[in-house]
Order: sequence, then C-alpha cells, then structure tokens
Amino acid sequence: MEIIALQGHRKDGSGKVEAKKIRRTGHIPAVMYKSGGGEAFHFTLAATEVRPLVFTPKFKMAEITLDGKVHKGIVKDIQFHPVSEEVLHLDFLELVPGMKFKATVPVRFVGSSKGVKEGGKFIPRMRSVHILTTPEFVVDEVSADISTMELGSTIRVKDIQLPNGVEIMNTPAVPIASVEVPRALRGK
Repeated sequence: MEIIALQGHRKDGSGKVEAKKIRRTGHIPAVMYKSGGGEAFHFTLAATEVRPLVFTPKFKMAEITLDGKVHKGIVKDIQFHPVSEEVLHLDFLELVPGMKFKATVPVRFVGSSKGVKEGGKFIPRMRSVHILTTPEFVVDEVSADISTMELGSTIRVKDIQLPNGVEIMNTPAVPIASVEVPRALRGK
C-alpha cells in the first residue's frame, strides 16, 4: 500500500469567499471526517502535493500532518472545476484502527487466458470494486485470475481472490470480464 505524506495547514474561516482566497494562494480546502462519527476538521493542502494522490488509478492512503499530529486517511470525495478540471475540494475519511470502512479499489487481471490465445478478445467489464475492510488489512488492489478463461467464458465478482480481512460489497454474480468469440471463429 502506497502512502502519500501531506502537510496540512489549519483553515480559519469557511465559505465561498474564504475558499477562493485559499485557491488563489495555490492551496486546496479539505475536510477530514472521523470514521464512526465525531467532529470533522477543516484544513488546506498545497495543490501540487495532492497530485500523486488524486491523479492516479491506484488506491492510496494519505498521512496528513496537521499541528504536529499525523492523521491517516483515504480520499472519499474530490470536487473538480467543471472546465479546467483542477481540484477544488477534497474530503478525507480518517482511519481508526480496528474500525471497518468502505473503499473503492481497482481490479487487476493476472495470468493469460486460453481463449485469448485461441483468437478471442478479452473484455474487462469492471475496473474497480467496493470493499469493506479495516486499516490493518487494507489493500491497494484486488486480483482476478483469467488463466482459466476460454472462448465465450466469463468471470464474476465471486471469482476474485481476496486477502484476509477484506470483503467485497458488489453483488457476487456480476461479471467482471469475458472473452468474446470473434466473428471469424463463430461460423465454425
């Protein structure tokens, strides 16, 4: 699991005018919610520091240092500008040891399919799944083995190999990938 270290700064005011002032200085307003309830706190982050956390397909954790205290968390929501696509606001969920949380992680397909070797086309149907886990067992991706897939076969959410302490929240029967039979082989 990759962890991105960020330096946060306390935010004094709130509202649109304050948020615009913060963005003009090259920072982004952010909020961290406590997992399981509790008081949320507001802060700012340097816009350049959040790039490796936001603009990636991978699931990453953040360690935010604020007033000398380190808070571990995950990104729960990102607000982008509708035209320029720059980050306007970040919502974090603080991770509490032993307390379960929901996250969305990418699916990685491993192995090589027999059906693809025979001329089929591999079609991924899902790029990510929702998991329920604790901070001790958090993973940055889940793997699905495609080596048993033949022409016309499909693998489903229930076929994903899960590490200990991780539970998938998606419906088990939903297809995540298939190997399509090409037109040239259909007539045979």
